[in-house]
Amino acid sequence: MKLITAIIKPFKLEEVRQSLDLIGITGMTITEVKGFGRQKGHTELYRGAEYVIDFLPKIKIEIAVSIGQLEDVIAAITKSASTGKIGDGKIFVSTLDQVIRIRTGETDQDAI
Repeated sequence: MKLITAIIKPFKLEEVRQSLDLIGITGMTITEVKGFGRQKGHTELYRGAEYVIDFLPKIKIEIAVSIGQLEDVIAAITKSASTGKIGDGKIFVSTLDQVIRIRTGETDQDAI
């Protein structure tokens, strides 16, 4: 089992969700986060004064998947979240040692 964590632009969330739904992924956790990478934020003008915006709004998506679904999920996120511009985001893949569904006690693959 793997945990996929994707950081994407906020306006791409619905497109990513629909893309994942098409391949059968219905469970995910979404968090509104702020951060920056290589782009290091940007400057904005407000009432004649220039402000540096260090942390940009992003969306973090977390999805637990079986190893067999991994490549399809990565491809779906990559395709639907891409704008071709800086700041499109990143995808991180981690190993899940154990998953437990609290309500039923199911474990691992049955709990996903």
